[in-house]
Amino acid sequence: MAARIVLHDADIARALRRIGHEILESRRGDGRLVLLGIPTRGVTLAERIQRLIEEIEPGVSEVGALDITLYRDDLARTPTRAPAPTRIPAGGIDDAIVVLVDDVLYSGRTIRAALDAIVAHGRPRAVRLAVLVDRGHRELPIRADFVGKNLPSATSERVSVRLSEVDGVEEVTIEP
Repeated sequence: MAARIVLHDADIARALRRIGHEILESRRGDGRLVLLGIPTRGVTLAERIQRLIEEIEPGVSEVGALDITLYRDDLARTPTRAPAPTRIPAGGIDDAIVVLVDDVLYSGRTIRAALDAIVAHGRPRAVRLAVLVDRGHRELPIRADFVGKNLPSATSERVSVRLSEVDGVEEVTIEP
């Protein structure tokens, strides 16, 4: 059975625009806003959301990247990719509202690792989570604050996000 496309480029753009608006509304004009993408596709999504936010309210947000590779709890069991650079904005994250951005929320283990990585870099006022796709099946008590699309799926299925900057194509698919 072939992969089924569940989000096209226009769907992704619409979801990210909505997430950007929701982030601004939740901020209520209070404090610095720092979007930290989790490599690889979370960084691309964070950059896109930050550009959308800047179109609405210039100067209120910064963007960076947060590598969580060495904070994962499954390093001994699964092969991992090489660490990507962490880029924290010049103002740091102390007392900022930090929005973690990732492509797919599944078990919650990546986000748990990201929370550990954040405390190694500072003490934010608050930490929020934005994901393009929430597919369920949580193993940890983690919930996204901003979701582009809730996409129920079987544990045997694979949800793949492909972005033009990384993959040359713009889509979200479910594969058996």
